[in-house]
Amino acid sequence: MLSFEAAGDILDRLAERFPPEFYRDLNGGICFLPERVEDPQAPAGELYILGEYRYDAMGRYINLYYGSFAALAKDERWSDEKWETELYETLAHEFTHHIESLAGERGLERKDEEFMEDFWERHGR
Repeated sequence: MLSFEAAGDILDRLAERFPPEFYRDLNGGICFLPERVEDPQAPAGELYILGEYRYDAMGRYINLYYGSFAALAKDERWSDEKWETELYETLAHEFTHHIESLAGERGLERKDEEFMEDFWERHGR
């Protein structure tokens, strides 16, 4: 299991791979938080929120939740490479939300909504 600090170091390296244009108007930056965040509509331990793009009174920022990654890593016995892949894919996903927001688009947001509808259909809701 990667520690919060080790996962944060990986995330720092990954964040440097993205071009400066991705950071335009992302005034709150990328926040790596220790919390585990569960979807409030799902049974406990069934669905975790890994990250989210926020645009509110505090500005535009990305939150990634170490505790959510760690819960999945424990359940699925992630390797260090899997940690890196999941952190990268989640960060890229949240950057896509940011870029779409700047452009006034909602394509990925709609895709996420469809994913959740499909998830609930498969899980009896």
